[in-house]
Amino acid sequence: MHTLTNPGFWFLVLVTVWLAAGVVLKGRSPVGHWYLVGYPVTWARINWTWRPLAVERGLSLSRSGGRALVGDLVVRGQDLRPMVPRIWISRPRRDGLSVRVRMLPGQTPEQYAQAAEAIMHAWRVEQVRVTSPSRGIVVVTAMMTDPLAGVITRDPQAGPVPADGPGDRPVLALLVGITEAGKSWIMNLRLVPHWLIIGATRSGKSTLIHAMVTRLAPHAVALVGVDLKGGLELSVYAPRLSGLATTREEAAEIFAALLDEVMDRMNTCRVAGVRATWELPYPVVPIIILIDEIAELFLLTNPKDRDEIALRDKVVTTLLRLAQLGAALDVHVIAGGQRFGSELGPLATALRAGLSGRICMHVNDPESAQMVLGDVWPEAVAQAQRITATEQGTAVTADGLGSWTRARATLTDPAEAAAAARLHASLTPVLAGMTRPQVGEVS
Repeated sequence: MHTLTNPGFWFLVLVTVWLAAGVVLKGRSPVGHWYLVGYPVTWARINWTWRPLAVERGLSLSRSGGRALVGDLVVRGQDLRPMVPRIWISRPRRDGLSVRVRMLPGQTPEQYAQAAEAIMHAWRVEQVRVTSPSRGIVVVTAMMTDPLAGVITRDPQAGPVPADGPGDRPVLALLVGITEAGKSWIMNLRLVPHWLIIGATRSGKSTLIHAMVTRLAPHAVALVGVDLKGGLELSVYAPRLSGLATTREEAAEIFAALLDEVMDRMNTCRVAGVRATWELPYPVVPIIILIDEIAELFLLTNPKDRDEIALRDKVVTTLLRLAQLGAALDVHVIAGGQRFGSELGPLATALRAGLSGRICMHVNDPESAQMVLGDVWPEAVAQAQRITATEQGTAVTADGLGSWTRARATLTDPAEAAAAARLHASLTPVLAGMTRPQVGEVS
């Protein structure tokens, strides 16, 4: 047979062209390389490894073995080819693919979540997420690249956020970064009113708070800071703060004033016959309470000092009431710290339960990740523990709505946040019972 008419020859030519195109695209167009080479190879690898992977990780099901009578003994055989769940591989996406799995009788999604790391290595992908969108089905999402790698910066062409005009209702959905799916990371304070942000030193907590303040500054909201480290962190926003507490005594005064405001709003809503302030015919200024190192509110210098204990209990109890009552009244608590565990007392546990939005950055011990995410989404704890000290701003966030994701905050330095605070200082409302901090004031 002539060479040019030999099907094997043309098959080799096509394979050679395919491989050459893959080599060229790998450096010039990673997305094109994924569609042309990466997806077919991964598709073949998934189909090739699925059976041994399922058997090894306990995701298979053995059929009932046959029985035979041998003398006086009943011998039961073992199935040499157990059943494995059926899979359907999706079409390729820019960032990876998903595999739909029909679970076998008796299986639960948790079994697949526990096998996620083994699946990631077997398929040679960057990340694996396991979800269950419907009964009897799990979806294994494989990410070929990590969109959170590197520093996330704001689009320089986006320009400044316009300030709210008179009578405008403020926007409380904050774009603070991107998620692992390449989508916007949005903290919606209307859906999830209170947030707890936990991370070790230099994990990126300040970067996230800078991003939040920068987004909030142009809007008609009141920002109240509580920073018992002498205002070291939050004083950079002083021009935009309606109040700043740098001692426990000042925190007691500010929380008491805010609780009075909550009671006034509650009475207003009751008289108007509505259940939330945003149902009123006129806009009400939302109040955002920013707390740096929340554990400082609980720690005592002298555990035997009754006055200090009484002041601590008063501050914490008032804050707990603000969190419990403020959600429908546009009073929001955003608390950050390195650790916030049950060792701080029962009030700390009660307050943590009220902060339904959870963000866990790099932590120094597994207990910290468990403390933040374990009672909301236990499967997210393992992901949080994989965040390294070099991934500043990267976090696992559970939003209180039944889902969690990896995300990374937009790089926002203190100078940018301070500039936004100065630019929009005229929007700072005066709240009853507290005095605006002077610029540069640190106790």
